[in-house]
Amino acid sequence: MVDDSGPAPQDASRVQWQMTGSDRHVRTEAGQPPKHPSKSSPALASGRHDGRLEGRAEARAGSQQILARKEIAVRHAVFPDLRNLGVLARALIIFVAMVATHSLAVSATPADLPVNMALALGAALPIAAITALVWALASPVLRRLAYWQAALVIGVVTVLATVLASRWFDAVAWRAVPLALSVLAALLVYFHTLGRALSPAVTEARLQALQARIRPHFLFNSINGVLGVLRSEPARAESALMDMADLFRVLMRENRDLQPLADEITLTRQYLDLEKLRLGDRLHVVWKLDKMPADAMVPPLVLQPIAENAVYHGIEPTQAAGEIEIEVARLRTQLFITVRNPFLEQAGRHHGGNKMAMGNIRERLALHFDAEASMTSGPREGRYQVQLILPYRRSSDTKTIV
Repeated sequence: MVDDSGPAPQDASRVQWQMTGSDRHVRTEAGQPPKHPSKSSPALASGRHDGRLEGRAEARAGSQQILARKEIAVRHAVFPDLRNLGVLARALIIFVAMVATHSLAVSATPADLPVNMALALGAALPIAAITALVWALASPVLRRLAYWQAALVIGVVTVLATVLASRWFDAVAWRAVPLALSVLAALLVYFHTLGRALSPAVTEARLQALQARIRPHFLFNSINGVLGVLRSEPARAESALMDMADLFRVLMRENRDLQPLADEITLTRQYLDLEKLRLGDRLHVVWKLDKMPADAMVPPLVLQPIAENAVYHGIEPTQAAGEIEIEVARLRTQLFITVRNPFLEQAGRHHGGNKMAMGNIRERLALHFDAEASMTSGPREGRYQVQLILPYRRSSDTKTIV
């Protein structure tokens, strides 16, 4: 039984974790009301002035901004972006296939097929060019509409283009319009089906990323690192636990749309701070962000697993100090993200590695950018390098390609 007739004596060793209104973990003494993170005890406040904690304040503030963002509702399919080369190539293939099918249907003999094919292409290309041009230019607006609304707009454009082309070529409009709309319908049905198919693929990719990243050895090592400094540096241990909480909350969010590159940088900094807690002076990180565009958008969780691989294969297998270099730069319409770490030929004995996460990144790049993004990795100039090349996207368009 507990005697609650009077206030319980304070015990500095007894602490509990409570939740504030801003969804932050706050360490409070037993029997004391929860304090705001910025109103800690004098001892804790003085500890946070330590030079090793100065770089954490900005990262933690950034992580709270990430967590405060509201998730955008996911539609079953997003209207395809015809500015993407992969989407344009697919649309062109379907268009030619539909024209070839029509030519085959109206040809009396095989010898008539080439002539009918040429005539059909000559009549259909102007209509396709006008529709594709309007579609590509209006993609930023169309992708903010519901799928059926955007399809209706493009359908009207196709009808108008067909009528104009029929008058120009002195063709029969009542026959040309249904043919043009049938081609458009085939395109829209294909991309709608593809978009619905990608929804579970994105979810599966997220689950694979979580499984690859939240590995037992990472949790074990991080907690051991916190325990190692809990008594000697309680402020640093508390800061690390807060970083862990923020990190895992971000990892467990729904991550379908593109997100600011600054958020990914913040998340990776927090992860590397946790690794530095246990690796100490063995881990050095160099950031080259002077050429990073402030408004760039990237798929979520693309940089952190690469940094994790760099630590796992380049730093952990040896007791010597190693340097991880992370560089982000924009070159015209492309965004380059490069991670370099020490190349150890014997690292293969360390473990099979996080190949699932790396393969997952390739899959998600294809889902977001199709043929416009690439990922390369391998030894280069005595170091191991992983490089992502993405199209430069701004905050106005955060959805997948379909």
